[in-house]
Amino acid sequence: MNPTALPDRPHHKFWPKRLPRQLSVPATTLWFNLEVSATRFPDKPAYLFFGQRLSFGELRRQAEAIAGWLQSAGVKAGERVAIFMQNCPQYAAAYYGILRANAVVVPVNPMNRAEEFKHFITDPQTRVVICSADLAAIVASANAEVPEAQRLSQVLVTRYIDAMPIGPIDPADAPSSAMDAWLRSDPELPAGHLRWTDVLARKLAPGPHTAQPDDLALLPYTSGTTGLPKGCMHTHRTLMANAVGGGLWSHASPESTSLAVVPMFHVTGMMYGVVGNIFVGSTSVILPRWDRELAGRLISSYSITHWTCIPTMVIDLFGSPNYKSFDLSSLSYISGGGAAMPQAVAQRLLDEFGLTFAEGYGLTETAAPTHANLPERAKLQCLGIPIFGVDSRVVDPLTLKELPVDEVGEIISRGPMVFKGYWGHPEATKDAFVEFEGQTFFRTGDLGRVDDEGYFFMTDRLKRMINASGYKIWPAEVEMLLYKHPAVQEACIIAARDAYRGETVKAVVVLRAEARGKTTADDITTWAREHMAAYKVPKLVQFVDALPKSGSGKVMWRLLQEQEAAA
Repeated sequence: MNPTALPDRPHHKFWPKRLPRQLSVPATTLWFNLEVSATRFPDKPAYLFFGQRLSFGELRRQAEAIAGWLQSAGVKAGERVAIFMQNCPQYAAAYYGILRANAVVVPVNPMNRAEEFKHFITDPQTRVVICSADLAAIVASANAEVPEAQRLSQVLVTRYIDAMPIGPIDPADAPSSAMDAWLRSDPELPAGHLRWTDVLARKLAPGPHTAQPDDLALLPYTSGTTGLPKGCMHTHRTLMANAVGGGLWSHASPESTSLAVVPMFHVTGMMYGVVGNIFVGSTSVILPRWDRELAGRLISSYSITHWTCIPTMVIDLFGSPNYKSFDLSSLSYISGGGAAMPQAVAQRLLDEFGLTFAEGYGLTETAAPTHANLPERAKLQCLGIPIFGVDSRVVDPLTLKELPVDEVGEIISRGPMVFKGYWGHPEATKDAFVEFEGQTFFRTGDLGRVDDEGYFFMTDRLKRMINASGYKIWPAEVEMLLYKHPAVQEACIIAARDAYRGETVKAVVVLRAEARGKTTADDITTWAREHMAAYKVPKLVQFVDALPKSGSGKVMWRLLQEQEAAA
């Protein structure tokens, strides 16, 4: 069988005539996408940020200046450079600057604390970090705590106001007073850190762009059930597949305007706010943090056509007392994933705005979607059908035999967007793939079923993961951090139901003898806020005398999870 050939599957009966089943993906790099769009549309806005335009031509110029500086700082082809900031135009300029320098982007969640950030210096052997001013102290603190031989060579710092209008901001674009204060903050920089504006002013020209389609381009991190987060190796080619496919699937064109609010460090936000939009040549309106009132005004004032979101954003938008005044009539495509869209909310979107919410499914390992709902034929609370070039099956997790329609098993997939393996973890890479019908399939670790029309549905997770508003939380990682609390003897993290987030984090804790009766649940959560990203912080803390253990001494987290579900 041809490795790229796809067998006929039930969903092909509903495949639209407008779409090819497989794509001819350009054999070029992501940098070339910006070259093309900047040549075609030099003066067209690639991004709008509180009313300030950044044209495709200027984006290319900034990226080239960053690339020239990176090379002058000693960054060689294939070396890793981290980006640590919230959504802003500088994110894209840094991203393409790193790629123009033939280097590799390491996106880091801006909610990470110093203790967590150390891993993103040492594991990928990061040379340089490009961060926002509000996070510079975290980078400096983390860098000071790693072995001297592994420390960063340079830190480049931007302020959000570097990309904002100089004068007054139009009321339709204006952030809240709290957000405005944060955006304009200009903390004193740690010694040796460089200013973004100073580096751009140098206008250093980079050397030749030598990267090839199969060279490493991106190293996003994802956590497993054990140990620290692992880097997922993506090449220009694996990312290009969804850059091309996303636009076709969603009817996007250079005339489209999207709302870039899903975090750009996350593969979904990155694919639709940094990569796919640049390939298409469309304009993106950036929102650095979710704000329902501002989002509603931006959709209205910029006639946003495409919005990729997390379902909780739509729920929150509907919760606004002003939502009736928002004009959402320009929206032609609204999609998302990370958590199931509640039936009632999806129905409101359809009834009040004529919009079908098209859910999708993918992982960091697949650079966002492997499955999506057709806008013409979407099913609610459904992962959708396998997209361009993807073959997915539901198999028995133990025997790897394909299961019949509607029977629950593990989802396995193969396709052009599947990653090349975990950075520095050959055994984990080996375990992530399986041979099936003569082809290599990726084991998603997610349990699901497929209906008689070939639509996939998620039922549970084989992996131990908590999904809070689309944020993936890995219990082992939170446990490892909690064990550093001086009062904690043992901890087990499980999921608890949450009306808004879907799931939230619960810590079942055994206190050290000397801390019993003195340490409160608030003490644990307050400490956790200082040592881990806010979305990982346990919202519930339960103290117990002992954790249930198996005969081999392993904590029986499933038993605790089942007890929580029963309660």
